[in-house]
Amino acid sequence: MGLTMPKIYNTYFLAVIATIGGMLFGFDISSMSAIIGTKQYIYYFNNPHGLVQGAIGSALAAGSVVGALFAGPLSDRIGRRDSIFIACLFWLTGTAIQVACNGYGMLIGGRLINGICVGITSSQVPVYLAEIAKKEKRGSIIVIQQLAIEWGIFIMFFVGYGCSFIAGPASFRTAWGIQFVPAVCLMLGIPFLPRSPRWLAKVGRTKQAVEVLACIQAHGDINDPLVVAEWEEITTVLQAEREALQGWRKFIKNGMWRRTFAGTSVQAWQQLSGANVMTYYVVYVFEMAGLTGNVNLVSSGVQYALFIVFTGAVFFFIDRTGRRPLLIYGALGMGICQFVVGGVLGSYGTYVPGGVQGNLNVIVQVTGGPAHTVIAFAYLLIIIYALSLAPVAWVYAAEVWSLETRATGMALASVANWLFNFALGLFVPPAFGNISWKTFIIFGTLCFGAAIQAYLTYPETAGKSIEEIELLFRPGGPKPWHTKPGDSLLDARIDAVRDMQEKGVGMDKMADIQEVEKIPSP
Repeated sequence: MGLTMPKIYNTYFLAVIATIGGMLFGFDISSMSAIIGTKQYIYYFNNPHGLVQGAIGSALAAGSVVGALFAGPLSDRIGRRDSIFIACLFWLTGTAIQVACNGYGMLIGGRLINGICVGITSSQVPVYLAEIAKKEKRGSIIVIQQLAIEWGIFIMFFVGYGCSFIAGPASFRTAWGIQFVPAVCLMLGIPFLPRSPRWLAKVGRTKQAVEVLACIQAHGDINDPLVVAEWEEITTVLQAEREALQGWRKFIKNGMWRRTFAGTSVQAWQQLSGANVMTYYVVYVFEMAGLTGNVNLVSSGVQYALFIVFTGAVFFFIDRTGRRPLLIYGALGMGICQFVVGGVLGSYGTYVPGGVQGNLNVIVQVTGGPAHTVIAFAYLLIIIYALSLAPVAWVYAAEVWSLETRATGMALASVANWLFNFALGLFVPPAFGNISWKTFIIFGTLCFGAAIQAYLTYPETAGKSIEEIELLFRPGGPKPWHTKPGDSLLDARIDAVRDMQEKGVGMDKMADIQEVEKIPSP
């Protein structure tokens, strides 16, 4: 990390490299979902089901909670970029343990260590992207994180599918070993990424902060009106935050609780919507609809392809439509899908006491038209999720924090995500085995709860600088349902700087800043 490498400042390139961290998460999801239904896995691990399979599936999330808990302090100390590099070391260790496992104890241990990596990257990659992106493109830039997760799911699912034709334990060992590849690619790419200009400002490295900000926003022109205006905004907000409350009180006092509540709850709802049931355990859901063997695996792969296509569509409109409509209507649409799947299974399902094909996690099955309905609405659920909560929850959670609280705040949001991810990963297999179709009714009800909270408590953040989002959450601020995309105060500040420059005032302002450290180190 001490070598000086040439830096690349194209934000889309930076996003593609940084979000390989998301691809790691996707790889781990599919490395299990494509394997858990194979004869090799079932035989070697003695047909794991119920809490055992739940523990295996949820181990990644449990480790991610641990990783997210210390990701904030780590990121504030060594920077967003370098904390991602450290995370990769955990991934290499955990993957090695998985490949060498001799039972589900080692498998759970390896997935726990992999989870530490995912906890760090899932919280700090969005922070890094939010701090380097222009306000007009911030949503689409952070969406790349979700796209990387989905590409990881898609690629690894079919790698796992191919490995399912390998006899014996080499089948799943090969699939899990391929997880080394994206981690190595990420570690090789990180030295080419600049550090976050906002983190540099936070730690008092003013000259570097201005230079990086200028390179990212204006091709290196430190006197560009956007650079000058944004730098003024950063320093003003940072100075005010330094004079405010310190410690954990800054996440609660002076209306900050609204931002903490918004950031953590949007991540919790992403999990409580139940959509990840369709990613972790889609093989089980399709078995309920009568699909088995290779047909099941290919149908599951189609679902992951739909995930990518429709999240890719969000990239093009999220900064125009805003975050609120996608969160509200997405949750309502998902709730309807969950009710339909649960209702069909409950009304037309046949109880299979020994489990479908011996799989004790699947005890109800439908055929004919009802089976087609379950498959169709499982696909529709994923499409709606890909258009709404899947990418937007990461975007919104990364935007609502202040500079002083962003790294630890996003870590808290990620903890909420991973705690519920862990709980659901542990809960779903035994839930399928005990309450069966009622599981989907529970998730449908929670989706409607998510829509209600989004309407009442989430102000619109699209098109605003991440510094001015603070105004939306202050006591006496606008009602969330009265906010809309755009109307950024930064635009007026840019116009004011441009007017001053045209009058010959302040032309060397940023050059002066480079000579004198204006912000004291914490």
